[in-house]
Amino acid sequence: MSDISAYYTDTSRGMSRMRLWIFGIPLLVLTYLVYIFFAFHGPQVIADANGENGRILMADMVSYKVHVTRDNNSGAVEVAVEGERKGRYPEGQSPDWVQTGDQTVVDLGSGYLVTLSGTSDVRFDIPGYGTITASATRSGGVEARFPEGPVPDWINVARNRVAITTPEGRVNITRSKTEIMRYFPGWELFFFTLDSKYYGMSPGTLAAAAFGGEAGAIWSDVWNNQVWRHKEVFWALFETVLMAFLGTAGAAMIALPVAFLAARNFAPLGVFRQVTRRIFDFLRGVDGLIWTVVLSRAYGPGPLTGTLAIMLTDTGTFGKLFSEALENVDAKQIEGVRSTGAGAFARARFGVIPQLIPVLLSQILYYMESNTRSATVIGAITGGGIGLLLTQAIITQKDWEEVTYYIVLIVMMVFAMDSLSGWLRRRLIKGS
Repeated sequence: MSDISAYYTDTSRGMSRMRLWIFGIPLLVLTYLVYIFFAFHGPQVIADANGENGRILMADMVSYKVHVTRDNNSGAVEVAVEGERKGRYPEGQSPDWVQTGDQTVVDLGSGYLVTLSGTSDVRFDIPGYGTITASATRSGGVEARFPEGPVPDWINVARNRVAITTPEGRVNITRSKTEIMRYFPGWELFFFTLDSKYYGMSPGTLAAAAFGGEAGAIWSDVWNNQVWRHKEVFWALFETVLMAFLGTAGAAMIALPVAFLAARNFAPLGVFRQVTRRIFDFLRGVDGLIWTVVLSRAYGPGPLTGTLAIMLTDTGTFGKLFSEALENVDAKQIEGVRSTGAGAFARARFGVIPQLIPVLLSQILYYMESNTRSATVIGAITGGGIGLLLTQAIITQKDWEEVTYYIVLIVMMVFAMDSLSGWLRRRLIKGS
């Protein structure tokens, strides 16, 4: 009976421990997540979140806007895609929803109508709300009149500025200018600018022109597009890949011979081994972004700084990985080479390196793929590659469609590097 009682006691204890693992660990994780939520001021973040700003941001990333801008001093009206000089409509030309003459009438659609008269008067007819009139005064303010009742949240009124945001477009009125913005889906001028003779052509007409001997001219207009700057963007992509390649390859070439000094079976003197390992620890212990900041003081901004930063960090990482791989090589193969009378270099060349090649290539290709992403962030700091263009587009707070373009290209670049890395692994390691 005592044995049966002991068995049931052990079983009960085992079940209790199992229940503790099953329910206790998830409860502990949940408690930690709740703590993190409040420690990082989660309720305040949720309270401060602005859904309208998020909606505008998403609209900016997948659409473009045409700016109709009037100088409130001279009365001159200018129409431009994204408000850029390079996207400005030639004088006398404008979209069909902008009528110029004694007055400039901008039809935003769905009954939203903006009329610009004189040099500073604005009239905005809004369905369901009424008519807003405004005028920029010489004293530096903006006088605006609204329909009776409280001013809605989508109208921002200050002494020197009136900003109106509607589903069909936005109107900003200041002392110096009146700006009307209308959104359209897509990325305008992505292929051809307004001064290109191919702008506005249908795909069929373009194809006929290309087969008619104008393919080179069509490609030149796309490649040299001054609004989207495709040539500069793809050169920046090349710089990013080049930084990753040179940094990774340089680190591997430095780390491989030095790793012999950190391997226990190749460096019997503990002093040399420990010093080498601490150097590797120091190099990989400092993040690549820190190396970027330090090196930029010496070499200035540019792809060279990014390349050296990747090289320093990866030299420490590769040194550790390679030295550990060296400590696990098969000594019998080395002894076989030694039995032929081969020297130290020949033993390393024919007895060690063939064993390491699969490991080395796998690690180098993985870090090459990873450094392609890292080079984007490093480029944003050192002023090189696609990272710089992405940072510049974000800083402007208005070129969000360009941000989307760069992000898409970065993701495609990562996909391409992943496919290339996998293909090289199969070819070089598996031999398939």
